[in-house]
Amino acid sequence: MNERAEAGVLSPEPLDAALRAAAKQAARAPRLLIACDYDGTLSPIVEDPATARPLPEAVAAVRALAALPQTSVAVVSGRALRDLAALSRLPAEVHLVGSHGSEFDIGFVDALSPEQQQLRSDLVDALNGIVRRQPGVRLEIKPASVAVHTRAAHREVTERVLTAVHNGPASWPEIQVTTGKEVTELSVIQTNKGIALDALRTNLSVSAVVYLGDDVTDENAFARLRGPDLGVKVGPGQTLARYRIGDPIDAVRLLGLLLIARRRWLFGERAIPIERHSMLSNGQTVALVAPDAQINWLCYPKADSSAVFAALLGDASAGHFTISAERGGLPLGQRYRRGTMTVETRWSGLTVADSLDHHNGGSSLIRILTGTDRAIVKFAPRPEFGQVHVRLKQLDSGLLVIGPNEPIVLFSPGVDWEVFREGDNESARALIDLSEMEGAAVLELRMSASHIDPEERPAIERQDENENYWKGWSGSLRLPDRAREEVLRSALTLRGMWYRPAGSILAAATCSLPEEIGGVRNWDYRYCWLRDASMAARVLLDLGSVEEAEALLRWTMKIVDGTVGHPERLHPLYSLDGSELGPEAVIETLPGYAGSRPVRVGNAATRQVQLDVFGPVADLICELARCRPPGHLDFRLMEALVEAVARRWHEPDNGLWEARRAPEHYVYSKVMCWYTVDRGISMYEHLSRHIPDGWRELRERIADDVLTRGWHPEKQAYTIAYGDPAMDAAALWVGLSGLLPDDDPRFLATALKVEADLRSGPTVYRYKWDDGLPGAEGGFHLCTTWLIEAYLRTGRRTDAEELFAQLLDCAGPTGLLPEEYDPENERGLGNHPQAYSHIGLIRCALLLDRTPGKP
Repeated sequence: MNERAEAGVLSPEPLDAALRAAAKQAARAPRLLIACDYDGTLSPIVEDPATARPLPEAVAAVRALAALPQTSVAVVSGRALRDLAALSRLPAEVHLVGSHGSEFDIGFVDALSPEQQQLRSDLVDALNGIVRRQPGVRLEIKPASVAVHTRAAHREVTERVLTAVHNGPASWPEIQVTTGKEVTELSVIQTNKGIALDALRTNLSVSAVVYLGDDVTDENAFARLRGPDLGVKVGPGQTLARYRIGDPIDAVRLLGLLLIARRRWLFGERAIPIERHSMLSNGQTVALVAPDAQINWLCYPKADSSAVFAALLGDASAGHFTISAERGGLPLGQRYRRGTMTVETRWSGLTVADSLDHHNGGSSLIRILTGTDRAIVKFAPRPEFGQVHVRLKQLDSGLLVIGPNEPIVLFSPGVDWEVFREGDNESARALIDLSEMEGAAVLELRMSASHIDPEERPAIERQDENENYWKGWSGSLRLPDRAREEVLRSALTLRGMWYRPAGSILAAATCSLPEEIGGVRNWDYRYCWLRDASMAARVLLDLGSVEEAEALLRWTMKIVDGTVGHPERLHPLYSLDGSELGPEAVIETLPGYAGSRPVRVGNAATRQVQLDVFGPVADLICELARCRPPGHLDFRLMEALVEAVARRWHEPDNGLWEARRAPEHYVYSKVMCWYTVDRGISMYEHLSRHIPDGWRELRERIADDVLTRGWHPEKQAYTIAYGDPAMDAAALWVGLSGLLPDDDPRFLATALKVEADLRSGPTVYRYKWDDGLPGAEGGFHLCTTWLIEAYLRTGRRTDAEELFAQLLDCAGPTGLLPEEYDPENERGLGNHPQAYSHIGLIRCALLLDRTPGKP
């Protein structure tokens, strides 16, 4: 879109490039104040001050800026507030400050002490005596000051009057004098535009200020600017402002630029659909590749660390590594190389193969370009989510990133880089002609490495070895005939979310991708939830891979041991290395995906009580014991889980969905407590071991409680919590867990009610009750798979197959699924890829692959 058309104001093109860059940076402030003078900035200087009207384009820009969220606009003038309001006719959303800061939207006369009111009267009398019979000199009486205007007077008259003023009332100790362009103001209170700006900054709680002014009096405001603030002088004259523009027309251009940049930051630029991203992994960290071959997400050294590239959560200024064809146009397509985690993006004459590799104990992003055409590359690392400023140093065979604590180099032999400034950071770009490089070029981003020397084994060879590793693992799986390729990609995705050094498994690869575009339901899922991880390891176990389950149980046992005999105190989630999470925080400088804020890191759910987490862990232990002889760890962990249930099953908790409200007796939590004990008993029975005393009685007690109190007589179904009529897809687990048999009327009724209340086309919502958060969310892919399983268990195989086909259609072009789906706008929502979604896909495919009639 043309910038003039978008903003409704003059095009900002004539502005200096450095000023444009600074303005765009300032527009990204979490809370922004744009303040400016009136005469000479919004309005041209005219002979008769009473006729000074703001430029129509200036009014349009100021009005539009003031209407934006998290954005304040103020006009700070030497004029009396009443005159400023009458002349400007700006909307009430614009803060007006008159008399150089003496008046804020209302006069201060009542605030003057009796002594100050008397002083003001004396001042008026003295000045009237001085200017009487002095042609061209005019007094402007204000609530706390008097201005002497000399614009229309001859020079000798001006000199005579000002001499008298300075020798007279201006020398009174209680009087503050402010000198502007052909005006001298005498005030009975101590103020100036700088003090006024500080008051606005404090009262509006802004994080950055943009100030425009043309007068000498505006220098007081420029002197108060600091840090991310931006000062712009309008017109000639000495100034403390860092930038200068020519006249009010340029001021309009600058305001228009701020409006465009601010809108884009607040509401997001064109966002690539979440599900169209592909994931790279090396078992230590993950990265996302957009369909145009942009790496817009990469955290290091672990997937739950800070991001080096985070353009996914805003725009290019958050960091990216982009390759495109010089000829332009979109790629022909993008795909995974079968059975691997290598992503291939293709143009005519250009192919980019991306993978993550290990490098001397760290990670390495390998990007191999092949073909005959020319490619444009832009490298813009922004460590710590853009909080660390970087410089790039050119070396013989690449670039050294200077700034982050972890060393980073880009090995790029034969590539000539141009390093340039972008705001407070440096980026690099290059034009690579593959026809001059024997048809191939290597770009290898080495993290935790500072050397740029060639490796003993070339990157192309290491990428091949990496692919062979993935092919070897995926080739060992027992894949179903149903949705074979989709299950293979889901399994590879789950394996890619396995943090091999510790054994934990990610819940999702990203943080803060929205559950509602533009909404606030943006969470950080880059951690290991005991529940999610156990469910992931379980489906991989079903496919024949044991390694993840064994490693996860070892990781879990270490955490249980850390509770010192109190397994009931387990947190729902931990960092990938098993440590507890710090406080949840917000990164205010990131605009969020498609303008969805806040961008959160950390997750406050770690402090919740979620009693359901024991069930999936117990199920994993039980199933693993059927695959290989159990060890001492298996029995210790199972007994610890049952002990935890015995101690706390009767308590209310925060539930599976982590609602940020008071705990309740959630039906799913109670079912999972029952399931924990049931899995323990099943494991011991399978092994012909003595079942510990009290386990059977505990199982029966929990079953009686949930089956009785969880049933809602008016709804004629199991609902979300005891006594609560709201439906919850998780209530299906009264049957999916085996607590109720498949043909029990109560399970059938609950499935029908979930379908009626929560299904919408190809998706099933978790719930629709008030969870204490604003906004809405999409349907939950995992819940969709639960309903598919319920259809199978209740004899509705055709419905199950139809819904499963619809679920597969929700995936992106490379087969990945985010957390949720918006059936109205037909797009993915939430963090991506989500382990839950791929867990459900695999589980359903395995169930559907069984003989019809035996779900």
